[in-house]
Amino acid sequence: MTAWLSVVFALLAALSNALATVLQRRAARTLPVSAKLRLGLLVDLLHRVVWLGGMLAVIAAACFQALALSQGALSVVQPLFILELPLALLIGRVLLGGSVSRRGWVGVGLIVVGLGSALTAAAPTVGNDHAPISRWVPALVVCAVVIAAVVGAALRRGAGGMRAACFGAATAIAYALTAALMKDATYAWQVGGPAGFFLSWQTYGFALVGVLALFLLENAMQSGPLTASQPVLTLGDALVSLSLGITLYDERVRAGWWLLIEGAGVGLILWGAVLLSRVALARDLVGEESAAPTEERTAGPHPDPGEM
Repeated sequence: MTAWLSVVFALLAALSNALATVLQRRAARTLPVSAKLRLGLLVDLLHRVVWLGGMLAVIAAACFQALALSQGALSVVQPLFILELPLALLIGRVLLGGSVSRRGWVGVGLIVVGLGSALTAAAPTVGNDHAPISRWVPALVVCAVVIAAVVGAALRRGAGGMRAACFGAATAIAYALTAALMKDATYAWQVGGPAGFFLSWQTYGFALVGVLALFLLENAMQSGPLTASQPVLTLGDALVSLSLGITLYDERVRAGWWLLIEGAGVGLILWGAVLLSRVALARDLVGEESAAPTEERTAGPHPDPGEM
């Protein structure tokens, strides 16, 4: 029963995140575009009911994610967040007045089928609720080293696809690590109540790494096309979360010939993420309107009429 609850809470978290993305994007559309850093931007947004609704959705998403991680495996909860982009696309069609092209619908279908087949084949098992410090130290060191290396590689590149992909990979690792720390923090709440939660180092760890993830995500979006960063971010978060679930919490997945189905599912997810990242409405949700002309030129001489 708890496994099904974790899936429900994870889906609600993904839906809340998707709604938050759309509402905040809609609020941003009501403000004048400025090339300068505006210190009064937050004050302006606070007067937008839509933006406040987006912030409530963010809080709801965090609560649902914590509930999901307290009830189920990290290797199940985090991969379900792959559905956030398709959900945001569908909600955006209603609230932002855009349209989803044929390519977009195909992308949504590929992600749903790929995720379902991969998770069914992997059949992740719930491991421990708490990871000892002896496991956390090497996990934190490895994640920090890889993030630093990938960010360093991004900084050595000029603006473009490779830079965006590197920042996307760093963001994926940070998101997965945030979820792993949050899972341990929820355990501290369960056994020690609010006092145990706020005295746990994992609580402050997931807060700090979460802020880092948002910073890296912003850099990924500003460094190059969504087609470069989104597929890496989509798959990277799921795969790193799976690795952390196994190494930290003793979660297990099926191997053997099941790996063929899992690999096929991952391939479908990647294909769907690439398709969705090329949809105009998806670019609009992350603020890439200005990148649209470049995207169309690189897509070839015959763009999909559904995206025009």
